Amino acid sequence: MESLAVNIVPFPHPSFLNSKLPINREKGFFHCWPCKERSSSSSPHNPTRLNCHKMFVPGFGEASPEAKAAKNLHNFFNYIAVKIVSAQLESYNPEAYEELMEFLDTHSLNDGDEFCASLMRESSRHKALALRILEVRSAYCKRDFEWDNLKRLAFKMVDESNTKLMREYVLETSPATENEAGK
Repeated sequence: MESLAVNIVPFPHPSFLNSKLPINREKGFFHCWPCKERSSSSSPHNPTRLNCHKMFVPGFGEASPEAKAAKNLHNFFNYIAVKIVSAQLESYNPEAYEELMEFLDTHSLNDGDEFCASLMRESSRHKALALRILEVRSAYCKRDFEWDNLKRLAFKMVDESNTKLMREYVLETSPATENEAGK
């Protein structure tokens, strides 16, 4: 994997940061990054360079951003599994479909594991529905979800959103006339 080299330029302490952060004013703001400094080419004319493979994300003490995204996807897969199972039941087992819909009316799908645990303990018929949901959740995650498409779409959405927001900002702040902006 190609490493990212960052030139360190001393900046004053940003006002929006808590003053208790470990800022060394001589080295600049970014000295606290968990990166390795390269010592070979450091000189007054060539600023210190850092080799970082990942960005440091503060404020995720109990889990990484990826772990939080995985938890959200886990709950989303449960939601998808419930949708798939309910669609299947609607066509071939209307009684079980009604039971699942009644259960959904009183239980949230926000936490997929909690939902399935409650469903399992409701009755033996509900237990069978919960096991089916778990089976579909696993199969969908492992075989049907298009992980490459997720990555492509996420990159595309971020790029398009950034471009749109920057374009809107420039149009709002530039002294262009309405005729020039429409071109």
